Amino acid sequence: MINILMIEDDPEFSLFLGEYLDKYNIKITNYEDPYLGLSAGISNYDLLILDLTLPGIDGLEVCEKISKSYDIPIIISSARSDVTDKIMGLQIGADYYLPKPYDPKEMYAVIQSLLRRSKKSNKVEENSVFKYDKSSLTIYFKENELNLTHAEYEVMICLLKNKNTIVSRDQIVNECESLTDSYSKSLDVIIGRLRTKLDDDSKKPKYIHSVRGLGYKISQ
Repeated sequence: MINILMIEDDPEFSLFLGEYLDKYNIKITNYEDPYLGLSAGISNYDLLILDLTLPGIDGLEVCEKISKSYDIPIIISSARSDVTDKIMGLQIGADYYLPKPYDPKEMYAVIQSLLRRSKKSNKVEENSVFKYDKSSLTIYFKENELNLTHAEYEVMICLLKNKNTIVSRDQIVNECESLTDSYSKSLDVIIGRLRTKLDDDSKKPKYIHSVRGLGYKISQ
């Protein structure tokens, strides 16, 4: 099942598209309120379909917020015909701009194309001990599937997407719907459980490193 997040204030349009894509095993979850969409656990979706004319906030601002924080393909689906909107959308992180009205077959083709590209880019390099497949919510360590809770999976994906880069506690919390407070001990507990499953020594870590005052980094 491919899970798509949609932020679209026209419920009839989202329902129509959702019914068409359902026969291809694609599920759309739509939020008419863009602020609810922004807090919808975006990292758990495979792709975002975003309208531009939204209540309370412009879709271009939503696009920029999401593209800065999440590694997710973004399709702008809009009736706004100004070429400036299209250029701006692509510059701030959208992967495709599909003007309304369009045939749902075209949207399906665009989705398939972007997901093929995303699947390639989401794979960790072959010589890494880690590999992951977001479509099946699976992470492999040394060719063996890790048995992870939902929270552990979210944290690992966040770290793996930013491999060899320090990720702040705030960024991890923002990307993981299972976490709510960067100052709570829940993140530390999850990191501890992950280290145990990776047989990683917290005093001399090989994989998950804690950087005092900054956050965490995963290597290898």
